[in-house]
Amino acid sequence: MKVSYHGHSVIKVETNGKTILFDPFIKGNSLTDLKAENESPDVIILTHGHNDHVGDTVEIAKRSNALIIANDEIATYMEWQGLKTHPLHIGGACEFDFGKVKLTQAFHGSSYYTEDKEIIYLGEPAGVLLMVEGKTIYHAGDTGLFSDMKLIGERHPIDVAFLPIGDNFTMGPEDAAYAATLLNAKIVVPIHYNTFPPIKQDPERFLQMLEHKNGKIMNAGDMLEL
Repeated sequence: MKVSYHGHSVIKVETNGKTILFDPFIKGNSLTDLKAENESPDVIILTHGHNDHVGDTVEIAKRSNALIIANDEIATYMEWQGLKTHPLHIGGACEFDFGKVKLTQAFHGSSYYTEDKEIIYLGEPAGVLLMVEGKTIYHAGDTGLFSDMKLIGERHPIDVAFLPIGDNFTMGPEDAAYAATLLNAKIVVPIHYNTFPPIKQDPERFLQMLEHKNGKIMNAGDMLEL
C-alpha cells in the first residue's frame, strides 16, 4: 500500500488495485504537485464541505466516475451534481471492495461557498478512519483538539495519523502534538499548514513537541509504503 501527501490536506492511497483521494483541493493549492486534469481516482473521500477540501471533486469525479464517500449532506449535494456517492455519518462505517471507511467526529465547520456568494450547509465535519490491508490510516480532517482522540486510538490502533497543525482554523502545533499523544499512532504526519498566510507554521517545531519520535514531515509527492 502506498500513501502519499500532496499539500494542504490532500492524501492519496493506492491499495488493492484502487486509488483513493482525500480532500482533493488542487486548483488554488500552491503547495500541491498534482494537476486536477491528470487525476483519475476510483474513490474520493471528503472530510467536510469547505472549498479548500471539496476542491476539484466534481471535475475529477465526473471524468473518472469516482465514488464519493462523505457525510450524508455532502453526498446528497454531490448526487445532485450527477455523481456517484455513498453517504456515511459520524460513528458509522461501511465495508467497500477496497477496505473499510469509518467517520469520526471533528470540531470545525462544514459549508460550501458558491461563486454567487451563497453559503451551502453541508453537514457536520468529520475525521476518517481508512482500514485497508490490515492497516489503519486516520485523516483527522480540520479539527480542534478533543479528548476522544484517545478513544479513537484505543478502538482503532493507528498506523499513520494525518493531523492539521496550521492553527487559526484548526489545531496548532501544541494541540496537535498533544493529539498525537492521545492517538498513539505509529507515524504522525502534519498537514493543513503553509497553504495560506494565516496557517503558516514550521513543521519541524511540531516534530520537536512530540513526546515520541514518530513524526514525519512529508512534502508534496512524498510517499510512505505500509
